[in-house]
Amino acid sequence: MHDETRPLVAGQMWAPPLGPVLDAGGASDAGTHRRTNEDSYLVAPPVFVVADGMGGHAAGDVASGIVVEVFDELVRRGAIDAESVRAGLARAAELIEQLPAGSGRQAPGSTVALAAHVEEDGVPYWCLASIGDSRTYLLADGHLTQVSRDHSVVQELIDDGQLTAAAARSHPERHVITRALGATLSSPADFAMLPVEPGTRLLLCSDGVSTPLSHAAILEVVGAGQSAPETASRLVATALAAGGRDNATALVVDVRPDGGHIDDDTIESASALANEHHHATRVG
Repeated sequence: MHDETRPLVAGQMWAPPLGPVLDAGGASDAGTHRRTNEDSYLVAPPVFVVADGMGGHAAGDVASGIVVEVFDELVRRGAIDAESVRAGLARAAELIEQLPAGSGRQAPGSTVALAAHVEEDGVPYWCLASIGDSRTYLLADGHLTQVSRDHSVVQELIDDGQLTAAAARSHPERHVITRALGATLSSPADFAMLPVEPGTRLLLCSDGVSTPLSHAAILEVVGAGQSAPETASRLVATALAAGGRDNATALVVDVRPDGGHIDDDTIESASALANEHHHATRVG
């Protein structure tokens, strides 16, 4: 397993122009049955990304790497806002679609879970973007909420009442996604704006973490009080110990507490946005 926090190193904090201080860390592993890690992640404040590539060896890892490279470049250029996030996803989709097919002639693509610290009228927000089955969670007041929505076959079965969330974790089509960035599945990403509240924690992860671990198991690790880098590493290790066969990546971002509070209405609003198809914006 390797850890990467760039350019923010483990234990180092980042203070945006406005709002509270952030601390972040990530970890990734190829998994117990994969020779290549097709996941990529980026810790480049104010942008945090987890991308899970698809398309086989020499395609999936390149596709997810393109997502990371595009946003790394955007951060280096300067200010990040909601429009630059949308533009970054569009650019990444364009570049991925130019890649040749990987093993098995599968078109390359990538899922994305992204959180960007932006400001609207002087108020700090998380601009959240997601496509595919990589997830974003929010830990607030001891409660863990999935604020992204999976674009997958099993999620559609859950929505139709044909499958439970627990059964979805072992369903034979659990890895079949209905949206991706690039490839022939290029389609709308979901966006949501979530206020940046002190004392909260974001988790971005690939399905190699969320599939082998139940919601309760993720909460146990994320809510254990360890630092962001320690929590990310422990999540990946726990996913592998639970039988995780797939590439597993976790990225944790802490908003340092300073007396702030986030209420249930805020969480429900963000979740509703993530679950509402009509709030998607077309990418690519």
